[in-house]
Amino acid sequence: MPDTIPVKTEQKTTPAAGGIWSPFESLRTEIDRLFDDFGPSWRPLARPFFGRAMPSSGWIMSPAVDIVEKDDAFEVTAEVPGLDEKNLDVRLANGVLTIRGEKNEEKDEKDEAYHVSERRYGSFQRSFQLPDVVEADKVNAAFAKGILKVTLPKSPTAKKNDRKIEIKAS
Repeated sequence: MPDTIPVKTEQKTTPAAGGIWSPFESLRTEIDRLFDDFGPSWRPLARPFFGRAMPSSGWIMSPAVDIVEKDDAFEVTAEVPGLDEKNLDVRLANGVLTIRGEKNEEKDEKDEAYHVSERRYGSFQRSFQLPDVVEADKVNAAFAKGILKVTLPKSPTAKKNDRKIEIKAS
């Protein structure tokens, strides 16, 4: 049985710029994230960060995520190799699922002829707007072998609203 990670539910508001949610801003953020996967130099439309250009050194770590819709639930699966459940934080606030993680790794190897000291630090955060049909109080998360799986059960009314629409030939 995989370890269970507590899902924290918060009631707070995080309005977008100007207080209005913009689908174009979400699209741009996602496109920026895709360009980040190729490195900072691949961001031709990069915007300033608090009035300053983004630093060009370092990679932004972002885990691969799969989202699957099933009959009774949505499943969000994130690959987070090298992390333990204690390094992960799963939160749900105002219909937004946020997955955060942080990795702090130090390696110190000494021999008569050499001394190697390595440190790796990195963090990530991914957020997803959830559909209204998710039962927030029944969301759960499990972690095993570097895979985080968040299950988002659908409400009973979600199934009632699902019906086949007949197509008529013109």
